[in-house]
Amino acid sequence: MALTTSANFIKYLLFLFNFFFVITGVIIMAVGLTVQGAYHGFRDVLDAKFFTVPTFLVVIGSFIFFIAFFGCCGAYKENYCMTLTFSVLLILIFILELAAGISGYVLRNDTRELVSNALNSSMKSYGTNNSGDITLIWDEIQVDFDCCGVYNSSDWGRANSAVFNETFLPMTCCRPQTGAVGSVSCPDASSNTLRKTGCVDSFGDFIKAHAVSLGAAGIALAVIQFFGILFACYLAKQIKLQGVSTY
Repeated sequence: MALTTSANFIKYLLFLFNFFFVITGVIIMAVGLTVQGAYHGFRDVLDAKFFTVPTFLVVIGSFIFFIAFFGCCGAYKENYCMTLTFSVLLILIFILELAAGISGYVLRNDTRELVSNALNSSMKSYGTNNSGDITLIWDEIQVDFDCCGVYNSSDWGRANSAVFNETFLPMTCCRPQTGAVGSVSCPDASSNTLRKTGCVDSFGDFIKAHAVSLGAAGIALAVIQFFGILFACYLAKQIKLQGVSTY
């Protein structure tokens, strides 16, 4: 038995939705990979939680390509089982994306504390033989985000009083001294070049902004896919009621 006009309309609408569904998969993978790339350079000082959500989004995006196959085949063959499977998988993706979006916003709220803890614990390894990339990462953070220490420059003395104090800080705590000749120190005699802002603010804002993009992407795409669930469930119901292929 042929589908009704409204069911046929939903059928072709589902084809169109699957096209956009694949695009959302690409978008969500792109967001996850972009945030992973932004965080990657700071992996030795960031909490593992900052890498969990973007990785989760990349996995979801990859899974979407597989799910779209069921949607297209089920609609084309007017197959109840495949369309129902597509509906169930869409619901699963909807829940996962919603969870990822909420996790992104929760991560945003916890960013300051997590970044503060990560920076404080890594300061002790700065300049040591077994510091790995931590020294380079700290130098990069202080230069790129125009900051020094976690909250201010005095954090260096508290973290490693045997090496640092108010008159002897990492060179990246100071801006380059224009026209300086011979040896230079940080801070300089006038302290005009000292970066006075703590990195928990400027660097933390950078991390938080990317956490927000994760939350926004997850929730926005989940809302779009909610309509796909409605289309798929309606089509599956019509196929079953009208006795179209169930295998």
